[in-house]
Amino acid sequence: MKTDKNKVIRCIICILSLCLSGVMLFFFSDALITLAADVALESAKTFLPQKGLHINPPAPTTTAPVTTAGPSVTKPAEPATTTAEKESTTEKSVSTVKELEFNRTDKDILDLMKEAEKKSKKDKEDGKISEYTYKNDGVTDKYGLVRVKNVNNKTGIDIKKLLETKSDLTVKKDEPAVLIFHTHTTETYEILDRGFYAIGHKTRSNDSAVNMVRVGEEIVREIESAGYKVIHDKVIHDSSYNGAYAHSRKSVETYLEKYPSIKVVLDIHRDAIQRSDGTKIKPTATVDGKKAAQIMIISGCQEEGGPIEGFPNWKKNLVFAVELQNTLEELFEGITRPLYFSPRKYNMDLTDCSLLVEIGSDANTLDEAVYTGRCLGKAVSKILEKYEE
Repeated sequence: MKTDKNKVIRCIICILSLCLSGVMLFFFSDALITLAADVALESAKTFLPQKGLHINPPAPTTTAPVTTAGPSVTKPAEPATTTAEKESTTEKSVSTVKELEFNRTDKDILDLMKEAEKKSKKDKEDGKISEYTYKNDGVTDKYGLVRVKNVNNKTGIDIKKLLETKSDLTVKKDEPAVLIFHTHTTETYEILDRGFYAIGHKTRSNDSAVNMVRVGEEIVREIESAGYKVIHDKVIHDSSYNGAYAHSRKSVETYLEKYPSIKVVLDIHRDAIQRSDGTKIKPTATVDGKKAAQIMIISGCQEEGGPIEGFPNWKKNLVFAVELQNTLEELFEGITRPLYFSPRKYNMDLTDCSLLVEIGSDANTLDEAVYTGRCLGKAVSKILEKYEE
């Protein structure tokens, strides 16, 4: 009997133990599973090749020692990236991509457009703005991509021969090769592309953010990005409109004396074209899906018995003018108006590669003009590359 009693007691104890184990397993199963996983993970680290195992432990929240072959080195924990920082990083990445886009609209111009939008509600339509793409208007000579409007009755030109002639130009990347300046520095553009103009909108300003200096900056930026050195004269020469060319001439002469390596001298303006009915014309071309202000290159000459004197090397300027137009058309088809050739000087006698360049008109937008400045800079860079020593 006693033996049977002991067996019963052991059975009861066994049953109670099993029940208790079941209860513990129910309540502490997560911990047991985690423990088993940790054991398996450590085993994997020990026996499996490290390159085949990709483990991403949670970022440490405190400074932790890192064991190396040498003495113990403390590696600071990397701060966690917040959502705001991630968004900021994303914005910077997008911004960088936009800056690399050739047909971009820069932030400063976008800001000007937003400001103008707010003020434009009060503007009255005083006249229409009509877009027009100049192609063969008034062209007297044409060869390949070059079109010339020769308003000189005495001097003829041979475009083919001019294209076959090299410009009188040598370039070294460690010296300034180009001078950009503006005789009519204060000339400005429209800000909004809206098909009309308001008389209240100023067509001249001393503000370099909206006048010809802003366009010049874009030309300079593009040439410098190609590795060439450029001087940009931002002085306002037309505080008094009469005598502006005399003022700018002094500036150019000063720079040429200081930097005799300068060969290419470009006087950057904008035109003003208006019909008899008051409609303003904005010369445009579409480049890479974006509107650009058309360029008109002006090259002068001296004739025997004519009004221009002191310009004996004008043919060298014309060679460079034709090369520039040809290069612009190769890169950006339709961006140029016919090259304007006439008995004028406009300080173009100061170097053998001096030109006056009209970028659009006062009816074009600043964005269109700046985009064209970028295109012009690209074309000049391509020419400089040909003459680099």
